[in-house]
Amino acid sequence: MNQKVALGIDVGGTKFLGVAVGEKGEVLVECRKPTPDNPKSILEALTEILFEIRAQLPSTALIEGVGVGIPGLIDFRGNVHYAPNLNGCNGLELGFELKSRLDFPVVIDNDATCAAVAEHLLGAAKNCNDALVFTLGTGIGGGIIAGGKVVRGAEGFAGEVGHMAVDPDGPLCPCGKKGCWELYASGSGLRYLAIQAGEEGHLKNILHHKGGKLFDIRGEDITEAALTGDIGAQTVMERFGRWLALGMANLACVFDPKLIVLGGGLVQAGDLILASVAPFFDQMVEGWRYRPTIPVVLAELGEAAGAVGAALLAKEIA
Repeated sequence: MNQKVALGIDVGGTKFLGVAVGEKGEVLVECRKPTPDNPKSILEALTEILFEIRAQLPSTALIEGVGVGIPGLIDFRGNVHYAPNLNGCNGLELGFELKSRLDFPVVIDNDATCAAVAEHLLGAAKNCNDALVFTLGTGIGGGIIAGGKVVRGAEGFAGEVGHMAVDPDGPLCPCGKKGCWELYASGSGLRYLAIQAGEEGHLKNILHHKGGKLFDIRGEDITEAALTGDIGAQTVMERFGRWLALGMANLACVFDPKLIVLGGGLVQAGDLILASVAPFFDQMVEGWRYRPTIPVVLAELGEAAGAVGAALLAKEIA
């Protein structure tokens, strides 16, 4: 008997994560590749990873469709209007290009929207009709569930929360604006805050292990050191948590969610991320003493949420 399967790929700033999803939403195959640095190579890598996943499936698998989640302004036709964290992809007609290379139905959507779909149908936001899903990776993506439905906006561009300005006098973002939220509260934001702290003399232990090379510090160095009790790293995490809480609270005031879900690669640090946000978030939300608490939880599907959501969207069009 043929098993119906959908393929999903989450295109991130540093890696592709591809999955094959079965009839109950279970992940059957998982595959990763580094993100190439130009549109032609991205198309080639997408095709390659899809065929690699297909090759790992049993011969009885019936592929219903392919979904791709990609960061940036993605319209309903699968065109990439603007993707500041993907070099040279602005204007890429990804839907058309992929459909011409594959013999399956193809759907393209924003990566965080895909993650929100997965968490709403299968994960932490299951049975929750009003939720915000934030993906913390190279940047910050946002997926909005309101009234039980995904909010996509007039053109499909809703949820670009990472480029909400939180400091108009802040550093320049790859999008061309200053002080975007993701400059402070994403994986790249954590590194930025770490470099700031290093310049202030707070990361002596980490710098010692890095041979004094400040710009070699990674976000992972901070989370790992914070977990071992390093005071300087914990200072960075406190600053990170405050910035993350600020953006979350602003959006909570706009959308009044029942639940906030944090996903993406950065939340591999798990409880450390939640602990960094907890001292700040509630107090930043309007009327926090007089309204129900908004729980902040980790994505149950982890960093695979975007890829799984893309596959689930492919099932919908099959």
